[in-house]
Amino acid sequence: MTTSRPPSLQRIRILLVIFIIGLVLSGVTAFPLATELGLLLQILGAHPWLHQSALFVYLAKIHSGLVDTYAKYPFVAYGTDWLAFAHLVIAVVFIGPLRDPVKNIWVIEFGMIACVMVLPLALCAGAVREIPLGWRLVDCSFGVFGIIPLWLCHREIHRLAKA
Repeated sequence: MTTSRPPSLQRIRILLVIFIIGLVLSGVTAFPLATELGLLLQILGAHPWLHQSALFVYLAKIHSGLVDTYAKYPFVAYGTDWLAFAHLVIAVVFIGPLRDPVKNIWVIEFGMIACVMVLPLALCAGAVREIPLGWRLVDCSFGVFGIIPLWLCHREIHRLAKA
């Protein structure tokens, strides 16, 4: 007779893999910001109706700021390199609950707290840095959408622990 994993363990692992992939993608894409933004502007610029949109104008301003800053002060990009690295390191931490969710439930709780902390940071620091409200809300969505798989994981881990 083969033993199969409890369904809740499988759900936990799927949710954690989704969360880890999100962290890795967020990290990896933080390295080449100016290049990525330049490519996005080329794609958006090919559509005349988008070329004059507020989003395009804002993204073009960001791209210009990055290119100018990196040309004169390339060391500033080092800050986003560390941001990217932090995302990758945090993703590694979630391997613990992937292996043993009950023992490492604290990592899930840490992640949920971090997701909640995204909201005041994005809203307050974004205001200080003159980031438009719409963009700050996009940043807040990382915390909102990030907490969903973690909350579901947390719930499943409690079910698993009781089984």
